[in-house]
Order: sequence, then C-alpha cells, then structure tokens
Amino acid sequence: MRLYLASTSPARLATLRAAGVEPVLLSSGVDEEAVAAAAGPLDGPELVSLLARAKAEAVVGPALDGFILGGDSAFELDGELYGKPHRPEVARERWRAQRGRTGVLHSGHWLIDHRGGTANGAVGGVSSASVTFAPVSDAEIDAYVATGEPLQVAGAFTIDSLGSAFITRVEGDPHAVVGLSVSTLRGLLLEFGVAWPSLWNIGRL
Repeated sequence: MRLYLASTSPARLATLRAAGVEPVLLSSGVDEEAVAAAAGPLDGPELVSLLARAKAEAVVGPALDGFILGGDSAFELDGELYGKPHRPEVARERWRAQRGRTGVLHSGHWLIDHRGGTANGAVGGVSSASVTFAPVSDAEIDAYVATGEPLQVAGAFTIDSLGSAFITRVEGDPHAVVGLSVSTLRGLLLEFGVAWPSLWNIGRL
C-alpha cells in the first residue's frame, strides 16, 4: 500500500521512515495564511484540521494510487495560536515569551483513500501534546535562532533536533510535537479497514 505525503517536512518524513514507511513526497503549495484568513476565527484543533485537509486535497490527482496524507501543526500559548515564525525577530520574541512555560502543540491529519486513482472517502484526526520549556537564557535563544532551525517550524521549536535541549517535558503523544502522530495515522487507516503493517517498507521491497 502506497502512502503519499502532502508535505516536504524533513521531520514528518523522518518519523514515517523510522516507523517503517517510505512515503512519496508531494509539495502541496498551499498558502496556509490565506486559507486560515479565509476561514475566520478557529481554535487550534479546527485550524490544523482545516490546513491538513487543504494540503491533502491540493495534491489529489488520477495518477495517485493509495492513501494521501496531509498534516499541519500549530502551537498554542495563552489562547493564542502560532505557526511558523519565518523571521528571526519573531522567533526570538516567541521564545522569550514561552521559556519556562507550558503550551500545547496541535497536529492535524487528513487522510484520503485514493486507491484505484479515485477518491473513495476521507477522515481526519488531531493529536495534541503539552510542551514545557526550560528557562533558557537570552544568549541561548539568540544562538538557537541563529541556526535558522526555528524559523520554519510551528512554535519556533523542534523536539527531534537542536531545540530538544530546551524542552523539559512533553505530556501526550510525542510524535504530535514532531507534526505527525503515527498512532493517529494508524487509527485513520483502520477506519478504511487497512492494517498499519501493510504500509511497512513501501518503496524498499
């Protein structure tokens, strides 16, 4: 069974590979900010679900035979939602606000059954986890931002790379913090009667 991942995220790819799945990567080209603005006010789970669905649907085509997965993440702190900071000054400001505190990372998933080259149905799910940050210094924040890593990830942090040293606790599904919950994906596949092991080693057999 082939899995198409509507994302070019290295973290999502690494997560799937570590779980035994080799997906086909497709760039969705979705303007996340435009989609979110058009939808109006949404809470965290609603927002990531909407964007995950938009990404999955953006890559649908008759040549795809298998399952199409879209994903999106947002970080929530004090009731405010944060996506990718993009600019160093924004990432720096966010880290100064979240250091020593706890927020929630929401990751949305949208799975389209496209077996046989046609859409046969779709399901979605959200996985969330609370993340507690160490009371990092301004110097550590500046050094981290200078690497460029936090600029293109939700919440301006990673748990699977350089940012891991600044996270003291995760409560919930740790894969949700990476941006793709393997257990959530397994559950979505089961809704179509597909067992998780059927995806193992795709592209390597």
